[in-house]
Amino acid sequence: MTTQKQMPHLHSAAAETAANERNGPYSSHYTLNDGYKPWVLFVIILIAIGGAALLFAQNAKAQAPAKAKKTQYQVSTLPSLGGTSSGGNSINNQSWAAGYSRLPDRNRHATLWRNSALTDLQTLGGPNSSVTWNVKNTAGIIVGISQTLTPEPLGEWWSSFAFYGGPNNIGFINLGFVWEQGQMRGLPTFPGGNNGFATGANNLGQVVGWAENGVHDPMCCCHQVLQFRPAVWELGPPDQIHDLPLITGDTSGAATAINDNGQIVGISGICDQALGRHTARHAVIWENGGVTDIGNLGANWWNTPTAINQQGDVVGFAGDPAFVEGEILHAFIWTKDNGIKALKPLRGRVPQHVDSEAYGINERRQVVGVSCDADQVDCRAVVWDHGVYPTDLNDLKGDYSARLESAKDINNLGEITGRAIDSNLVRTAYLAVPVH
Repeated sequence: MTTQKQMPHLHSAAAETAANERNGPYSSHYTLNDGYKPWVLFVIILIAIGGAALLFAQNAKAQAPAKAKKTQYQVSTLPSLGGTSSGGNSINNQSWAAGYSRLPDRNRHATLWRNSALTDLQTLGGPNSSVTWNVKNTAGIIVGISQTLTPEPLGEWWSSFAFYGGPNNIGFINLGFVWEQGQMRGLPTFPGGNNGFATGANNLGQVVGWAENGVHDPMCCCHQVLQFRPAVWELGPPDQIHDLPLITGDTSGAATAINDNGQIVGISGICDQALGRHTARHAVIWENGGVTDIGNLGANWWNTPTAINQQGDVVGFAGDPAFVEGEILHAFIWTKDNGIKALKPLRGRVPQHVDSEAYGINERRQVVGVSCDADQVDCRAVVWDHGVYPTDLNDLKGDYSARLESAKDINNLGEITGRAIDSNLVRTAYLAVPVH
């Protein structure tokens, strides 16, 4: 019987062999002097630590997110009606681009591009028409503004002087139009009013814009005589017009965009010129029958929402306190959770860019617009992709030779339309398709 006290004295050959097998390669054939054992242990620890560090670094590198590459675009010029200027202002989720194209006689017509094929939307009888805002409808409806052949009885310039080229940009009554199934028709104004303007349409048969009423307002400015109100048309037949409420104390306003939830954005102010300046005292959103001021960036003028997505995110431009005439504007995005935030112009430009304007937004909150220097000489089409500062689309356009001067709209596929300018100063509509 072996007692606990006797065990340390056992030292048979079998016991030694078993111990060596358990101890692995550093026993039996590799027995070392006891004086070297601490150094061997130290080396083993160093090797283990180095291996672990290398493995950690490799795992960290593998798990670290790769730096996102900026989307590149295949850019093409859209065909024209033969004149020297065209521009894309709207693109829906069916890739229908719309805007205008000038004819050889310098008048311009509202234009639709489907698969890059051009359709002349014609006019309501007058010399000019145009699609000027991003429509977004995917049910085959395009809206915009058109001159009629009826002379303007009050000498008003309405909004046409800013959206048509000369020489026939004034002198005729203008109406908002709806184009569908190959036909254009005019939309009614409020009782007593002459002129109207359609900007956007959703997929529920609603069109928004602004139209005159019969009130001669002595506060009206700049070749404007009658008040005008934000309008929503319920498409018929017959087409019916309804006004939208203004901010208390205001007398005129305009609606600029609508989504499929019935949310509408636009402006509320006084009867200044028929869009902008002090008419855009308040940037507003209409929903559930009410109107809400969404704020500004420090000025009480030029606060103009231009687009709204289906989530209710709003983009546009706001005035600068030092520039009542709108020489300098600032792009913004407004969300229900975060309110109004400025979107900055490009950095590092010479001359310095100080002006930014946002025109379009998609469901991924990609925002497009323009960034310019103070003199509006170096203007660049830009995209704000979830950042305060934009990217110049000209850095992403491949071998397309003309400068992308503005980006007016973006759809959920990331396709962008706007206006480019070539070395001969000819401005043309373009389509930019992301390359994946």
